[in-house]
Amino acid sequence: MQASLVRPAAAMALAVALAAVGLGPAASPAVAATITAGSGSYTDTRPAGTSGPTNNTGAPVTPKLTEAAKNKPVPTNDWWTSLAYQRYGDNPYSTPMYGHPLTYQATAGGLEVGYPTTPSIVGDGRQYEYAHKADLTLGLSGLNSPDTKADDWSDWTVTPYWSDGTRTLRTTIGHGLPFVYAKGSGGNASITTASAPTVFADDGNVLGITVAGHNYALFSPTGTDWTVSGSTITAPLGGKDYFSLAVLPSTDALATFRKYAFSFVTGSTVSWSSSGGTVRATYSLTTEAKEGTERGTLQALYRHQWLHTSDALTGYTYVSPRGTMKVREATSFTTSQKSSGVVPALPAVSGVDTARLTAYLNEVANASDPFSGATDTYWTGKALGRLAQLVPVADQIGQTGIRDKMLGLLKTRLQEWFTAGGASEFSYDTAWKTLIGYPASYGSDTELNDHHFHYSYYVYAAAIIAQYDQAWAADSAWGTMVKNLIRDTANPSRTDSAFPFLRGFDVYAGHSWASGHQGFAAGNNQESSSESTNLSAALVLWGSATGDTSLRDLGSYLLTTESEAIEQYWFDTDQQVFPSSFGHDTVGMVWGSGAAYSTWWTSNPEEIHGINTLPITGGSLYLGRDKATVKRNLAEMERENGGPAVEWRDLLWEFEALADPASAKAKWDAGNAGYTPEAGESKAHTYQWITTLDSLGAPDMSISGDIPTSAVFTKNGVNTYVAHNYGTTARTVTFTNGATLSVPARSTATGTGAGGGTTDPGTDPGTDPGTGTSTGNTFRLKSGGTLTTATDGAAGTDTIASADGVNRDGTPYKPTTYQITNVNGTLSSGASTSFSLRVDAGTAVGLAPQVRVSYDLTGDGTFDRTETYRYFATDPVAGWEGYTQAVGAQATTGTLGNLTGGTVRLEIWNALGNSTSQVQTGTDAAVLKIPYV
Repeated sequence: MQASLVRPAAAMALAVALAAVGLGPAASPAVAATITAGSGSYTDTRPAGTSGPTNNTGAPVTPKLTEAAKNKPVPTNDWWTSLAYQRYGDNPYSTPMYGHPLTYQATAGGLEVGYPTTPSIVGDGRQYEYAHKADLTLGLSGLNSPDTKADDWSDWTVTPYWSDGTRTLRTTIGHGLPFVYAKGSGGNASITTASAPTVFADDGNVLGITVAGHNYALFSPTGTDWTVSGSTITAPLGGKDYFSLAVLPSTDALATFRKYAFSFVTGSTVSWSSSGGTVRATYSLTTEAKEGTERGTLQALYRHQWLHTSDALTGYTYVSPRGTMKVREATSFTTSQKSSGVVPALPAVSGVDTARLTAYLNEVANASDPFSGATDTYWTGKALGRLAQLVPVADQIGQTGIRDKMLGLLKTRLQEWFTAGGASEFSYDTAWKTLIGYPASYGSDTELNDHHFHYSYYVYAAAIIAQYDQAWAADSAWGTMVKNLIRDTANPSRTDSAFPFLRGFDVYAGHSWASGHQGFAAGNNQESSSESTNLSAALVLWGSATGDTSLRDLGSYLLTTESEAIEQYWFDTDQQVFPSSFGHDTVGMVWGSGAAYSTWWTSNPEEIHGINTLPITGGSLYLGRDKATVKRNLAEMERENGGPAVEWRDLLWEFEALADPASAKAKWDAGNAGYTPEAGESKAHTYQWITTLDSLGAPDMSISGDIPTSAVFTKNGVNTYVAHNYGTTARTVTFTNGATLSVPARSTATGTGAGGGTTDPGTDPGTDPGTGTSTGNTFRLKSGGTLTTATDGAAGTDTIASADGVNRDGTPYKPTTYQITNVNGTLSSGASTSFSLRVDAGTAVGLAPQVRVSYDLTGDGTFDRTETYRYFATDPVAGWEGYTQAVGAQATTGTLGNLTGGTVRLEIWNALGNSTSQVQTGTDAAVLKIPYV
């Protein structure tokens, strides 16, 4: 099936130029050609009889871009893509765009702006919407543009452009921006309101108005004046070309917003890092001072962001379909989260019957058609995923013959797709700068939908191959084609002229979008969030297997970020996002305007709940972060379904196993004989997954390892640490609770951890409402290993392990540990650490709880100061006793200093005795006070 390979000089030159970005040759030759990519190839012309991007009538479309933007790769699948993709022939402007807190829609006269604050429930109660409704339209007097084009864009902002030959208008809008920044010529600034406004402030060039119950501020250049005439408000620009407006959280916020009215946002950029088990991301805006010297701004953070930042926030908030947005007064903020680990497969455990598993594996390997007739991109991908999951499973039980047979099947099918001229191939669209697989499916060709879903399976399968055959994955072999799929879907480069930066992933929204054209009144949408994270997990595995740490860390950032967005916006984990009038605990689809308990193809509850779990892989562990959420999700499925799952029972059993492995195992044991696996699943994988988790316990996502290919599982208080080392030398993996695991080269290892306890002491700021380091220097001990400023937790108790009859005075032994990270504070002169605890040894004799407090001043993993206090000799009478710092310090090391993203830890252990004791949590009698302000 090898095609005749032709490589024009123009294509070769561009390939050389783009090789610097590290993702392989480019795809924009000057003439029609087949382009080599290592051992593979693709074309720049579609196969005969196929289509590329079209509008709703089937007519071909090209991007709507200004001259300034015509050579930039368009980030299709974004929140604003309808500006560039004219899906409907009679709408050359845009469909509604949901920036949050503001919503927008381009029209002939300018930009409609709305701030929806009241949800509506539609679709028989299955969908909630904060639908766009224009409060006002920003434009220029007389503007009547025939279309709107995309003039510029950055990571989460965009600049629409209007021109009618006399007047031109550019506006900059974006996620989290309470401002709209406008530049115009040929007319006065014009604001047309949906109804006559109420003026609450008038200071010449600054006007405060209320319309439709929402407060706005209008800003024209200094020396100009707004004129209100009914629903029309105008201002001359006084020889300038700029003006702006802002939605105000309250009328008394006008002074604050006025300060930043002429600090125009000109761009947005996210940067990320993944190290030590923590993913950090910084979201930055660039600004230009149109008047004066102010370069700061205001930005509204989504819930998934403010839960994980320790940066200062104002008291201002906004309503959004994603819950409350909180406002920061700065041009940047940083989030920090424990990384979501990925493993190639769950590890081998003794509870798995290898003979039974081998039989299940042979059912797949020896099937007459392991690909089940799949020919298009999506269903081929599903089959690739099913086989790829089983390769490491076969390997770990010594079935190398089955492993190699499956590897052969994967290689053969991928190589068919990665070679131009056969029944299946990839073709580069030079207008839209995208790689389309043919045969396509679900509009991946005509609407540019779902590339990240489909291609995730190809990258995942390639990563599994690379684990066993690095030569196959080399750039000179098939790795370049894999990287081209990555460039299409998750390109980390902003300078690659052949593909856009992170096509499908909306860095500010925290998740991907599926529609290539965004041509809906409800904005863009995403249904299968878990197929999006499948791509992120694939990047972690591919980057790890090929030594590309930048792609590995990109995958870790995407997976960690999106998994939190899924918890909040698909599963409403904290039950703070969905409107109270919406009668569901989970949704199948998230829209720009809200979310829906539905799928694109069925209203069957099994699919609604299952679509955000598949495919279940070693990258799915994040789904088990909150066990109560899993149980609530499945309970709703059974209520809506009228009983347990039937069609997708295997997926939902595996999902349940992430929270309650024993229950899932009981269901598997009772029902495994009489079901047909979901198309991307197999009995081999389902059996191994459920049985392994039943042995190890559910994943504990509160602990992470210092490589992304690691995970922790907990059963009956015992942690099992798992890591896969792709390197050529042995290494020690360190987990965030101090546990370590030695992992041989190119191997998976498991263990109970050396040097660490069974409970992770760490937490991200804001993991629970009120936790974190927002304010205050007094922390309550919270069961589960957290120090928190929250005062609304329930009282509880934790067990302090026995000293096992050995004198542990001064040295922590099996400590019960409490910790908080990302703490900022200024050392208070003359102050010192204090604590107030209640402990109880019951009737046990000779016990002595002891405390150590440690400070890591910069969060780099090294504790700069430790303070060990004398132990407290308990009495043998049941009842709480008070233990405070008044016992005196036994030993101190290091010096205190200011905390900058630091970590504070309290450890308590029994220094003496043969019995356990108890420590109270969750009350004002269980606190640590640090000497900081």
